[in-house]
Order: sequence, then C-alpha cells, then structure tokens
Amino acid sequence: MPNLTLIDGSSYLYRAFHALPPLSNANGEPTGALFGVVNMLRTTLKARPDYVAFVSDASGPTFRNAMYDKYKANRPPMPDELRAQIEPMLAIVGALGFPILRVNGVEADDVIGTLALEAHEHGIDVLISTGDKDLAQLVRPGITLINTMTNTTMDDAAVVEKFGVTPAQIIDFLSLTGDTVDNVPGVTKCGPKTAAKWLAEYGSLDGVIANAGKVGGKIGEYLREALPTLPLSRQLVTIKTDVSLDVTVQQLMLRERDVEALRELFTRYGFKAALKELDEGAAGTTLAETGIGRQGQAIAPQTSAAVLPEPKPQAPALAAAYELVTTQVQFEQWLVRLHDAPLIAFDTETTSLDAMQAHIVGISLSVQPGQACYIPLAHDYPGAPTQLPREEVLAALKPILEDPARPKVGQHAKYDMNILSHYGIAVQGLQQDTMLESYVWNATATRHDMDSLAKKYLGYDTVKYEEVAGKGAKQISFSQVDLETACRYAAEDADITLRLHHALWPLLEGQPALRKVYEEIEIPLVPVLAGMEQRGVLIDVGELRKQSQQLGKRMHELQQEAWQAAGHEFNLDSPKQLQAILFDELGLPAKLKTPTGQPSTNEEALEAIADQHALPRLILDYRGLAKLRSTYTEKLAEIVNPRTGRVHTSYHQGAVATGRISSADPNLQNIPVRTEEGRRIRQAFIAPEEWRVLAADYSQIELRIMAHLSGDEGLVRAFQEGGDVHRATAAEVFGLEPEAVSANQRRAAKAINFGLMYGMSAFGLARQLGVDRGEASDYMARYFSRYPGVHAFMEATRERAHRDGYVQTLFGRRLYLDNLSARNQALRAGAERAAVNAPMQGTAADIIKRAMIAVAAWLKGRDDAHMLMQVHDELVFEVRADAVDTVREAIRARMAGAAELRVPLIVDIGVGKNWDEAH
Repeated sequence: MPNLTLIDGSSYLYRAFHALPPLSNANGEPTGALFGVVNMLRTTLKARPDYVAFVSDASGPTFRNAMYDKYKANRPPMPDELRAQIEPMLAIVGALGFPILRVNGVEADDVIGTLALEAHEHGIDVLISTGDKDLAQLVRPGITLINTMTNTTMDDAAVVEKFGVTPAQIIDFLSLTGDTVDNVPGVTKCGPKTAAKWLAEYGSLDGVIANAGKVGGKIGEYLREALPTLPLSRQLVTIKTDVSLDVTVQQLMLRERDVEALRELFTRYGFKAALKELDEGAAGTTLAETGIGRQGQAIAPQTSAAVLPEPKPQAPALAAAYELVTTQVQFEQWLVRLHDAPLIAFDTETTSLDAMQAHIVGISLSVQPGQACYIPLAHDYPGAPTQLPREEVLAALKPILEDPARPKVGQHAKYDMNILSHYGIAVQGLQQDTMLESYVWNATATRHDMDSLAKKYLGYDTVKYEEVAGKGAKQISFSQVDLETACRYAAEDADITLRLHHALWPLLEGQPALRKVYEEIEIPLVPVLAGMEQRGVLIDVGELRKQSQQLGKRMHELQQEAWQAAGHEFNLDSPKQLQAILFDELGLPAKLKTPTGQPSTNEEALEAIADQHALPRLILDYRGLAKLRSTYTEKLAEIVNPRTGRVHTSYHQGAVATGRISSADPNLQNIPVRTEEGRRIRQAFIAPEEWRVLAADYSQIELRIMAHLSGDEGLVRAFQEGGDVHRATAAEVFGLEPEAVSANQRRAAKAINFGLMYGMSAFGLARQLGVDRGEASDYMARYFSRYPGVHAFMEATRERAHRDGYVQTLFGRRLYLDNLSARNQALRAGAERAAVNAPMQGTAADIIKRAMIAVAAWLKGRDDAHMLMQVHDELVFEVRADAVDTVREAIRARMAGAAELRVPLIVDIGVGKNWDEAH
C-alpha cells in the first residue's frame, strides 16, 4: 500500500531550537535549529516514503485570529535567533527535494489535516511526523503520528494510553483543558486527568456541558463559568480538513536534490560531514549516513558525535542576554514576563548547601531559553552596589511562586523550595524538575547534577562554582562574589534549567510509562519530601550523650579483650598493626587481598576468619561500636538545628538507580537494627510532650512483589492465606506439615526466600546457613520445584534484560544494565542478579513513594500528625496522642492501597514515646 509522510516543519523547528544549544557557524549565524530539522529529515528520507511534504506555517494571521482576537496573543515574539533560521531551513529543505507547503490564512496543522484525510480516502497510509498533541485528533486506522525526535509512534491505542481518551475525543479533551500557549480558554484548572474523567463519564463535550450542574466542588464552578466559551474553544482546537490546496497527494513526490545549492548551504552553515558526503558523491536522495546530530541529544541520539562541530563556548554569547536586576523598573518588567510565561525556571543562590541552615543571597529566573535574569538580594562585599530590598522582592514574587496554576521548572527544585520556605514562600505549581526528568529517563546514564546534564544533553560546559567563588580554603561565600560575575553564573542556572527541560521532556513524552512514573510518582513526591525535611525529627540529646558514654565504656572493654587475645597491646584502629598480628603472629589465613596485594583487614576479610580465632570478632565488634558512636550518638547531637531544635536529613530522589530514596546529612536509613546498641539509638528519636511516634512498616514487601510478578500459585497462596510465609515455604521445600517445621528449617526457607531475590548462589546460601554446598543446592532445587513460577519469572526476566538492555518495575520505571554483555563473567553475573532483583526493589520503592503521596494528601491541612522519616519500607510519623487511633487506620489504609497486587499488602504499625518503642 502506498504511503504519505507529512512533516510538521513548524513544530520541529521550534522543538529543535529549544532542545539544542545555540550553535553558530564561523560567521556567527545561528545553526542549532537547522541541525535538528535536518536530523528529522534524515530519518524521513531513510524510510523512503512514496509521497512526502514539508508543511510549515505561513506568516500573517489565520482564520482563528479572526474568530478570536486573543488567539495566540500571549505567545512571546519569535526569538531573533530562530527567525534567522527559517529561510535557511526552507532553502535546505527545498534543495533536498522536499515539496514545501505554506498556505496563507491557515496553520500547518490544517494543511496536514486536509492532506491526511484526502490520502486516507484514497487508501494511502499516512504518517504525520510531529510533536504536536493537537494532531492526535487525526489518528485512526491508516493515520499514525511519529515523533522522530524520540522515535515513537502514536496510533489509536497510544492516544488512549497517553491522554486517557480516544482520538475521536481529542478535540473535546483539548477544548476542556485549553492551551495557555495558544490562549485557548478551556476550563480553569481543568487538567488532562479531569478532562479524561469527564469525557469517560459523559462521552463528549456536549455531554459534559449538559451535565455541568452535576459536577461539584470548585472545579464544578470553574466548569460552569467556562460554559459560554467552550464552543469557541472547540472551534479553535479543531483542525480544518477542507483547506483549498493547489496540489494533490499524488503530486507530492520527492524531487532530485540540488547538489550545488546543498554544497553552498552546507559550506555556509558548517555542515562538514554532510558536505564531505556530498563531495564524495554519496547517494543523492537520502541523508541516512550523514550523521547530522549529536550523540545523547533528544534529536537522533543514535548518530555520531563527530558529525556536529563542537559547540563554541557559550557563556560570553549568552551573557548579553543575562540581565542583572538591580532597579525597580527592571524588576517590574520581569514580573510582567513572569505573569505571561507558560513556564518559569527558577533557582536560588545561598550561603550554604545545607538547605535548613542557608540564607538566600539571590534568585535567578528564566522564561525563554537564552534569556534569564539574576536578582541579587544579599551580596555584602565591600563596595557592593545597592540591591533591591530582599523582603520587597520576595513579597512580590510570593504570589507567582505560590500560584499552582503557574507552571514552574527547577533543577533539584526541592532545595530551592526549602530555602524559600524560610521566607514564608510555599512554592506550588512545580510541574517539572530536570534532575528528575533525567533520573526517570535513564537513572544510570549520567549523574543528574546540572553540570553533568548540560554536558550530556546540551553539549554545553556550564560555569562552575569554583570559577566564581574559588577553591578550598580560599573559597568565598557566594554573597562575596561581585554582582557581574554572580549574574553570569546564577542566571545561567535558570537558563540551562529551561534548556534542559526542552531537551529532556520530549524524551519522556515519547515513553508513556516513564512519563507516568515522572508525573504521578516523582514530581508529586518533591513537596512531600520537602515538607519532611523542613519538619525534621526531635532528638533527645541527653539520651544520645548517655549512650555515647556507654559505647565508649564498652569499646574500652573490647580493647582490653583484644589485647588479651593478641597477647600484647596494639592500636585497634591501625590496619597495619592488625595485619601483622593476624597474619604474621597468629598465622591466620589471608582470605582477601588489598589492591596492592597485602592481606586485607576489612569487614569481609575479618568475617571470613572470625570462626578461627577470637580476635577478628572482637575487632568487628569494636569497629561496629566505633561507627555507631562517631556517626550517630556523637554526630546527631552536634547537628541539631538551633532554630528548630530538630535534626533535618536530606532525602535524595535521584541517587539510587532502582528508585529508592536515600538519606544523607545525616543518613537516617543506615542506623543498625540487628544489634542492641543500634536499636537503642532509636530511643533518642522522640515525640514532643502529648505526642507519639508512629512507625508504619510494610511486611515482607519485596517477597510479596515477587509473588505478584511471578504469579506462582504456591507463593501467592501462602500470602493470601495470611500465615507465616517462611514456615509455609519450609513446609513446601521439606515436604512437611507447617506445624512440623523446625526453627532451622524455617530459617533456611527465609534465607532462600530473600536470597533468591538478590541472586544468591548455592555457595552463598551454604555460607549463610552453615551447611555444605550440596545441601544448599538441594534446598534450592526443592524450592524451585515447589515454586516453578518463581523460577520461570527469574529466567524470563534475565531474557528480557538481555533483549531490551533494561528491566522494569510494576509501574514502568526502567533500570538499564550496561554489563549484561560484558566479557568479564563477574560483571555479567552481577548485572543478571541486578536484573532479577531490580523489578522487586524498584517496585517496592515506587509503592512506598505512592504511599507517601497518598498519606501526605490526607494529612494536608491537619495539625495532629506529620510525616517525619522514610526508612526503607517504613514511614515514621509524629502524631498527637489523642489522634493516634484515627491517624493509624488512615495511614494503614493508604499504605495498603498504594498498589493492587495478587497478594495483600500488610502494614505493621507501632506507637510509642520514641522510635524504638514504636517497633
């Protein structure tokens, strides 16, 4: 069947401009958007369509402007750098042989719609190359959208998955949501979920209008207010499909390219690889091998980085567009820009990386790539120019930053939200965070700090903090940096944040499952974590000091015992002295070596010989207590915030590849619980007078997830019956009645249950149980014979990982595994173990994040309970004593309802005056 490809040139030109860094040729002419468009054309030409057209907006007003004079009135003027690339783009497109269509009075979408339906009626398959959501209304059997920037297609099913409505309902969907960029009115605060919900319930826009009186709450009021303008919104978003055209589909044939014109254009704009191909006489109708693109970019990420010239240093060029705001007139001009902006990038400069101790020094803002401002608020070096009053600036920004209807983007925005909270600003409307966009797209591709992301996704080297503030002992506070230098650094942060979003967002848009993880888990979690960090946890400093003294006393006793075991005194903290005693004097075997070939005395090495002499165990015990003392009993008392009287940790969303949240400064997730001394530290985490600590912990969540994902009947049944799953497993493995299972058999079953999820081998199991390898292998063989679904799941997961290069959680989060094809067997085996474990560990991470979001929503507005900590599968709260019963059941219900599994999610909840009592 013949096919037609329609290229939405206007859409791709804009997206390429915002996705790529502002490249330029030797004459300083901008070329970034040109590179992006030619990449898209390369993909199109490689497919060899029968018919093709490049459709672009003509200049001047359209029939929609006559219908509604405010249509697209809020759009900022086209950047000069982009406008300068339109004519060169059309020249290159024409020279490549593409028919170009630009029709006055209508938009490119209308021309595309008309040609798509004409081709469809003649039995021609249509592929629309675009990133514009409005064109989804054209999708039907035989008409498909393709986004060549992300290499994703959209048919009927994909439309439903992405928008929650059918293609036939897209017009009504867009009418309800409106469009702030195009100034389509819509219904105030009606987002995609609400629009999809209404259309599912009432069928169409007319049905929604007819039933508007039934919709309750504030959103119902907004719907009724919008009733007079909804018919207009529908007209504005409906693509015209009867445009009078001078060509038919059959006339849209690819022409022979103009080699001489291409040579001149490629030379002028620095397309060196394409020019080389041209001069070498490469094939004349495709650009399949030109490789115009940039590795790792949103555009054609599979192409070679060597094709594009390296981006020139941009800081000097961009600095001209960075404004240092020190006058009221400048500030008011930026307030107007913020009010009209479709997306606001913001960033703060402060005196410290500790968000709970830092003071704000300045704030940077950007609403358009390449343009940003820095508003200094507290630079206090000698001779510093006058700056706008901090209180007045923040008071003016407060309504904008707190407006949930004004979308905002940040890079690790949680930090900035915490800083602004000190000044009475509760940031709302955070729709995007570039750190999290990168993290969800590929958690292991790079670090997710701004410098790393700018280098990877924009090919841009940012100004580093050390370049403006110095290094080491000579480093100065940012408040001491001169304003011009500070502006260059700080404004760049906001600008690059906006540019990164334009580069990363198209990637997520093309992957509905990843976009869902981002929009429904990671972004809503940011304010939840920020609130927990701001609240902090109350610490009994006196209890910690008492424990520190007790630990010191026990360490002294262990030192005496170690000296006795060694036969003389020595420094227990000296690896060199310990090495000589263990391996030279006592003659113990050196099971592990250091990188330099010396016998190791690390924890693993000492554990390996702890059964052969008393000294290794004494050293291990001593080190464990020393770590507890230095990390917790002494440090926690030192870092109590003097302003709040509490300890404030920092939760990291973008640090663990599986999706787990990590904790730092201090790390509250690594407090040992297997020793009495470790558990006692939790006694210092207390509730205020008349309050209680409530700890809610998922029971065996990863094993339950294994049951769900594998669907193994025996394992599912064990959980559904609600008994002791380890005893049930032992009964299956050893062929016994549950009541006949011994303690050792249950222990073996527990080790298998949990060990398999982490890829434990028979050798590892034997070591853990203290049995020989043959017996451990027999246990595992029996386990898999009784739970064949588990074995099948593990094998299928490994196969999928090798096939796809990644594994997924239940909710669609991906973990890429680079070492699956490594030549090194140990690396390959480790990647396969991770492949089996990651879906469970990652799904557990997603579930507790979903639970935190649900619980936080329930707690919003309440003053009788606060979420304090997240520790692995546990959430810790501070609850007023008289509200414990109500809060406990509400938390249990929301945690248990965070996922629908084949087996129940059980939540164990304890309450006490301190964290230890709550267990």
